[in-house]
Amino acid sequence: MESPAVHATLQQLRLFEAVARLGSVTRAAAEVHLTQPAVSIQVKRLEAQVGMPLLESVGRTLRPTPAGHEVLAAGRDILGRMESLEAALDGLRGDVAGPLRVAAVTTAKYFMPHLMGAFLKRHPKVRPVLSVINRANLLERLAGQQDDLFITGRVPGALPVAADPFLDNVIVPVARPDHRLVGRAQVPMAELAAERILKRELGSGTRSAVEQAFEAEGLRPPPFMELGSDEAIKQAVMAGLGIACLSTHCIAAEVAAGRLVALDVAGFPLVRQWFAVRRAGRALPGTASAFLDFLRDEGAAVLGGKARPPA
Repeated sequence: MESPAVHATLQQLRLFEAVARLGSVTRAAAEVHLTQPAVSIQVKRLEAQVGMPLLESVGRTLRPTPAGHEVLAAGRDILGRMESLEAALDGLRGDVAGPLRVAAVTTAKYFMPHLMGAFLKRHPKVRPVLSVINRANLLERLAGQQDDLFITGRVPGALPVAADPFLDNVIVPVARPDHRLVGRAQVPMAELAAERILKRELGSGTRSAVEQAFEAEGLRPPPFMELGSDEAIKQAVMAGLGIACLSTHCIAAEVAAGRLVALDVAGFPLVRQWFAVRRAGRALPGTASAFLDFLRDEGAAVLGGKARPPA
């Protein structure tokens, strides 16, 4: 007996993709600006077309079933092709328009909105979506090709990717203004390592860069505290709980206000790069290609920072 044909609509595929990606009908409904019942109805209709359940509950999260993974992969391919078609037609009209999906690690939230804003002033028909997530989630989304570009300070080594540096990532030690090391010149790194060090969680690119710098000097200072965000670390430093090494992008406001002070420590600042990463061999949509060109050619100038090529 022949299997029934699946006559899914683009709307059903879009809504199912959102539920599968976010793990929740509620979050999917909020993202697409529909009611929860409207999203649930469309997903149930898609399941009826397929003839099998597409989602299952794992704790409080919805996950695709084996059939759901097949539909999800096909749906993303179809939706991606439709977006590519739209972008190609816009290109023929001479427009840079359409969706632009960018995922960025959390520290990049301090500069990516400014870059997107500058780009949109030039190309107002672009519809941007910026997802600010931790590195683990970014790698997951990169593996699933869920976004066009991925902004990170470390190029993933486990996946075939192309990476373009576009901005310096300058990392400095910071303390509150009354810390004993403030005002001293060329503090030895060993003395810095003896302080109470506040660090991001394991997997953080900033933490990895700083630990490599310490290890190059034969030092391995244990974290006095581990915190899950740069904002939490800044608050902890200002509260006098210790010192931290942070990107200058995330401390500019506090330094300007005198709430934090960059320390003069031998071996610092550390200069790394921010990269725009994409899967190797994947053709970018026109909007993403234009945004990548903008980042490479003008991103550093927009933010007043000079990009440097990798060593």
